[in-house]
Amino acid sequence: MSTAFRVAALPAGELERIRAAGVDDFGNPLEPSTVTGPGAPLRCCLRDAEPGERVVLIAYRPAAVPGPYAEVGPVFVHAEACAGYADEDRYPEGFRARNQLLRAYDALGRQVENVIVDGPAAERAITDLFGRPGVAYLHSRNVLAGCYMFAVHPAGDTTADVTGS
Repeated sequence: MSTAFRVAALPAGELERIRAAGVDDFGNPLEPSTVTGPGAPLRCCLRDAEPGERVVLIAYRPAAVPGPYAEVGPVFVHAEACAGYADEDRYPEGFRARNQLLRAYDALGRQVENVIVDGPAAERAITDLFGRPGVAYLHSRNVLAGCYMFAVHPAGDTTADVTGS
């Protein structure tokens, strides 16, 4: 199913730069671990980690513009490069069973709306948010912890992202 939006995982180039440096952008050393039980949601490929995979927890700021909404938070990614998220025109299947907080931002990076959705209703909520005046992009976040999951942009939006994604 084609959508009127595109989903953006963490950029592979940024992750490669961080992996090569051995520290995240906030100076935290990368400490890879092997998943043994139910896996954490990976922001590089937008699925849960599987037992045996190596992951790393990094501090990440998804907003590229400064301001009060430019939060830094923890995100799990593969310890080594992966294939990334290829289905940008589809809501991630790995998130369909999760409630998510969709935060809508304007072009200046100011938060303008918050909506909690369950996975099956995500596309409808995303379409509704992009239909509202002033909404430039969205962040999907964990409902309980508030952790950043991925960015959502209008389909065809090829301008430089202010989200870092």
